Amino acid sequence: MSKILNFEIMPMGEYAEKAYLDYSMYVVLDRALPFVGDGLKPVQRRIVFAMSELGLSAKSKHKKSARTIGDVIGKYHPHGDSASYEAMVLMAQPFSYRYPLVDGQGNFGSPDDPKSFAAMRYTESRLTAYSKSLLQEVPLGTIDWQPNFDGTLQEPIFLPARLPNILLNGGSGIAVGMATDVPPHNLREVSAALFQLLDHPDSSIEDLCQHIQGPDYPTFADIITPRKDIIDIYTSGKGSIRMRCIHKREDKNIVITALPHQASPAKILEQIANQMRAKKLPMVEDLRDESDHENPFRLVIITRSNRIDYDGLMSHLYASTDLEKSFRVNLNMIGLDKRPQVKTLKMILQEWLVFRKETVRRRLQFKLDKVEARLHILEGLLIAYLDLDEVIRIIREEENPKEALIATFKLSEIQAEAVLETKLRNLARLEEMKIRTEQMELMAERDELSGILSSKAKLKKLIKTEIMEDTELYGDARRSMIVDRTAAKVFDETSLVPNEPNTIILSKAGWVRAAKGHEIDIQKINFKSGDEYAHHALGRSNLNAVFLSNHGRSFSLLSHTLPSARGQGEALTTKFKLPDDSQFVATICEKADTILLMASSAGYGFITETENLYSKVKAGKQCISVPKGFTTLAPKVINNVDEDFIICVTSAGYLLAFPVRELPQLAKGKGNKMINIPPKLLKAGDEYMVDIVVVGEDESFLVWAGARYIRIKWKDLQNFLGYRAKRGNLLPKGFRNVERLEKEI
Repeated sequence: MSKILNFEIMPMGEYAEKAYLDYSMYVVLDRALPFVGDGLKPVQRRIVFAMSELGLSAKSKHKKSARTIGDVIGKYHPHGDSASYEAMVLMAQPFSYRYPLVDGQGNFGSPDDPKSFAAMRYTESRLTAYSKSLLQEVPLGTIDWQPNFDGTLQEPIFLPARLPNILLNGGSGIAVGMATDVPPHNLREVSAALFQLLDHPDSSIEDLCQHIQGPDYPTFADIITPRKDIIDIYTSGKGSIRMRCIHKREDKNIVITALPHQASPAKILEQIANQMRAKKLPMVEDLRDESDHENPFRLVIITRSNRIDYDGLMSHLYASTDLEKSFRVNLNMIGLDKRPQVKTLKMILQEWLVFRKETVRRRLQFKLDKVEARLHILEGLLIAYLDLDEVIRIIREEENPKEALIATFKLSEIQAEAVLETKLRNLARLEEMKIRTEQMELMAERDELSGILSSKAKLKKLIKTEIMEDTELYGDARRSMIVDRTAAKVFDETSLVPNEPNTIILSKAGWVRAAKGHEIDIQKINFKSGDEYAHHALGRSNLNAVFLSNHGRSFSLLSHTLPSARGQGEALTTKFKLPDDSQFVATICEKADTILLMASSAGYGFITETENLYSKVKAGKQCISVPKGFTTLAPKVINNVDEDFIICVTSAGYLLAFPVRELPQLAKGKGNKMINIPPKLLKAGDEYMVDIVVVGEDESFLVWAGARYIRIKWKDLQNFLGYRAKRGNLLPKGFRNVERLEKEI
């Protein structure tokens, strides 16, 4: 006979949807999100409860963490031991939890690497004193229980928290389609807000924020989020909090003493060191980590001088390193209705107060039930004491003394059982007096408990008293101070570089170096074998150095990043991507707004600002169009566009002077004709423009022809004055074979 199979036919899409939704709800409710009542996720709750069952209170000895985790995964949480242990370690880290629940002994990680903790076989743990606020009411009938995963044990559905742990320690997690990031807060501030809400249930979030200034992280860094934004976060349940390190000045050094929450000291050191290696922090000479037992974190930034802008430097470091961090806030949690929801600050406090009122009510009712049960027993004992002889006779002679006692004295079964269990030595007259005294005390306690349960005002007063007691016990001062600060920004690297004179020296092979000062004897500079001097520029260490190729492309580097002139320098080809048929011919180092004269040996040119020559890419930028067969000439500085004159000279000895204002100002291009060279000679390369110079009134320049030169003063210049694009006049014989023009300073 074939076996009949019972199964349900379901479309694959419907089955997949149902399975995914079931899994999603499991992740949301039983793994990732904390419960508003006790502020714990299931794994955290099970760890704390398992440790209490092992007797690992704050006053007990530490026990191996492996023992605790074994109980957790064997009895309550059937998942991996490493995940459970990591959850326990997190609750023991004082830099992760504002009020740690676990007291760890051994290596439980460090701010550098929170996951660098030792294996659980090496560490020991117990609960902290604060965890008592979660557990001390467990035996008092305050919570509901559920079977564990295999149905052999009972575990609490939630813990009867005496304090709003959801706000005090916060929590983070990622579920399916949602996440949570609840920041920690200060106990004293939260308690004050609870009192405000108990006394004035209609209080607004602004009223509550008079007490809760903002999150309070375990570290001592500053919160720089504006107060308005913090109130908006508590109103919407979402936003972000920015934290900034604490630092101070010691002589010329900067000492950082506290970092933002979850910031790694090692990572910050690396971030600053990388900028130093990239020569982006020339004002920083060295870094020193002076952290020790007395100073858990002390990072010293050693600066080169007292003249730097300390505020600007720190602003740059805030923007470019983890000395300033942003933390997401998402107040998403499981509410009393067992549903996930992003809640406002007022909703969280209100729901927790509802949870706490119900917990206290259950605790009082549990005590009242025990008191009434004991009073019932005492009433039966006192009835028996009125006729002890008859009680003794019934016990000695009757076959069923329990029923006889019930019938004779009209006792309940519980009372009769209590009489039968009374020891002979307790039949003395003195015992009767003790019972009457106990009865009077219990009756007073019953009246008190009944009075609190029947009065909302008394219940509220009791809740406030208990919160106040716990606040005195566990509360402390705020660690994360809330301050107003300006926004951080990455500085212009040249703004903090010392403004010192330097001389940039370029060789024909494209090697560059920078010497300190302007009084450098170029003749004494040594070059590599086969290389020689090409050009130099007088600049400043805080300016950009521009390098021009013979084909009119410009490249730029920060002047202070150039290698020292003590050595042979460095090839610019390691910094830039230069075509094979190109070479560097000139350099200049001027302020960004300095007006320059750009020209090519073809006799064309224009004026432009130095800033137009800057390039941030390795391939540079085409700044002047140079006809094939010609080259770029070294740029010249123009001091006064309206009054200066341009001097240009050709290889045939023709010299022309004309006003600067006759040339156009362009960002790039070929420019206009400066001096007239016959097209036939220009095309054949028989004549070209050799050099240019810019002079003002009462200034002179030298015309070099080999080792000889002629000085041309302003009065002599009248012979060569003309309009732009004219031929000009010939120089005296013997000086027509011009090599260069040189302005006299």
